[in-house]
Amino acid sequence: MKKIIAEHPDTWAAVACAFLVCLGWLFLQLGWLGLALLLLPAAYVIGGYESAKEGLTTLFVEKELDVDLLMIIAALGAAFLGVWQRDYFLIVDGAVLILIFAISGALEDYAMKRTSRAISGLMGLTPDTARVILQGQNCQIPIQDLKIDDKILVKPGELIPTDALIIEGASSLNEASITGESLPREKAVGDEVFAGTINGAGALILRVHQPPESSLIQRVIRLVKQAQTEAPPSQLFIERLERGYAKVIIVCGILLAILPPFVFNWDWQRTIYQALVFLVVASPCALMAAIMPTLLSGMTNGARQGILFKSGAQLEVIGKIRAIAFDKTGTLTTGEPKVIQIISVDRNNEDKVLLKAAAVEAYSEHPIAKAIVQAAMDKSWTLGLATNVLSHTGFGISGDVDGEAIKVGTAKFIQSEIAHFPTTLIAESERLKQDGKTIVWVATAGKLLGIIAVADTVRPAAATVIKELKKLGIEQVIMLSGDSQSTAGYIAQQLGIDHVYAELLPEDKVKVIKRLKKYHETVAMVGDGINDAPALATASVGIAMGTAGSDVALETADVVLMADRLEKLTAAIRLGRRVTQVVTQNIGFALCSIGLLLVANFTIGISLPLGVIGHEGSTILVILSGLRLLRNNTN
Repeated sequence: MKKIIAEHPDTWAAVACAFLVCLGWLFLQLGWLGLALLLLPAAYVIGGYESAKEGLTTLFVEKELDVDLLMIIAALGAAFLGVWQRDYFLIVDGAVLILIFAISGALEDYAMKRTSRAISGLMGLTPDTARVILQGQNCQIPIQDLKIDDKILVKPGELIPTDALIIEGASSLNEASITGESLPREKAVGDEVFAGTINGAGALILRVHQPPESSLIQRVIRLVKQAQTEAPPSQLFIERLERGYAKVIIVCGILLAILPPFVFNWDWQRTIYQALVFLVVASPCALMAAIMPTLLSGMTNGARQGILFKSGAQLEVIGKIRAIAFDKTGTLTTGEPKVIQIISVDRNNEDKVLLKAAAVEAYSEHPIAKAIVQAAMDKSWTLGLATNVLSHTGFGISGDVDGEAIKVGTAKFIQSEIAHFPTTLIAESERLKQDGKTIVWVATAGKLLGIIAVADTVRPAAATVIKELKKLGIEQVIMLSGDSQSTAGYIAQQLGIDHVYAELLPEDKVKVIKRLKKYHETVAMVGDGINDAPALATASVGIAMGTAGSDVALETADVVLMADRLEKLTAAIRLGRRVTQVVTQNIGFALCSIGLLLVANFTIGISLPLGVIGHEGSTILVILSGLRLLRNNTN
């Protein structure tokens, strides 16, 4: 029981206060005044302790007034008036005020805990220990003791303890905790796995390639902790407004408690009572609760979908963006070159061109070489053994394959051995270059075999995402690239990009973002590389690709798409717009509620309990309105 009370103190204080208030009211009805006067003060203390502590701390430490102190003053005023007039049911009215305020506080605390529970649950996704292979034996060691190059055994169904590379085995992994995707992903030797994901049916041996504290999930946890301590601009504005507003309400309350007997000939009981009601209904509790529960609910919703907002401020901003700039490589494209086309001199021997080139390129670590080798491996070919392999930096590679001297590389590299190229092949290569392809020439002993066109491929969902963004009303979609104008232009034409800026250095990207902000005010930048970090920081909201993004990009960005799928971007924008809509609704409702209660108090006059119910009821409704965003549907 002590543990339960310690975990939910606000809830239990509200329950105890409610019990004492009900008993006190019942004893007054039965005429048991003594017992009632014992229980009701206890209800004041239990229900109002936290509010009184916060209000007095704000008053004496920060030299400011807040709504907690207003509520306590109103409740104590009702009790004082009840004792003075011997109308002890006024003490019940004050107790009811404290009770409903305590219930409101408990609900708000519940809302805050509910909205952060899904994110903070990440901290429990990784095991405390890992099964390390040492000298042929398995032993359990704490995660924090893992070192780079340690080998880890992960059995079927177990959690991956830290980010690592597969060196033996294959399996399907449930990566929903990281990417938000429900379907498992197939992993094999050479693939990276992430801490907190769940291994499928295959046993895996992993090699640790970075410190455990640098794992993706640990970075997420650090970002979430940072986000929970930061208040967005709208919340900071409301908090500043509260301090000044509370002072005005106190002054008005004092004037209302003094002037009416002299101006309107009211009796003192009615005057003080109406002043107390004024303090209650004019307090901005609903206004204070209009923003943070909504933002935290939105952040939780985003986390469930694999979208991490580092602060509520960016959740507000992303819904207002009018232009989006994309980095090309690794963002709109996969960032991995692939063989697109093979053309042989004799037009019917493309397989030989690829096989000879792959046998030599197998000895190179260049990305284009890897693309050629992968294309051959995809055909399940066995590569011939190349000998006398020489790398010619900046030009290509050469070697002997099955007794033939093979050269693979640039046209200039091949021309050192072959003086004249077929005009038809030159025309084909020029056409492919204009389409953004990189051309690799392949020759053997004075004879040209053909060309291989390699290119970075567009992400499958990129074109659909661009269309969706325009349907959402984004005014301009821009692509920023350090690549050539022809390559960038070809990709942009495929995707329906409005404007292309090519051959950019990192500082050039910053200049473009600043220029866009002048025209569009709110601009987003989506990127993944170190060279994108300055532009991400300059944009109104920076968005990084979560698993493919560099550490610098992830740290700099305001929003992280935990899955490398651009579909998450449109979901993030819709969520931001929905959050802005709900916050606006909540603020409007809160202001209308305060206004209506004030008018009712000065025209028809309302009782303290009714004022309390109207005031705290509106606060509870605003909190529940914010919790709507916990649902995944944000359309």
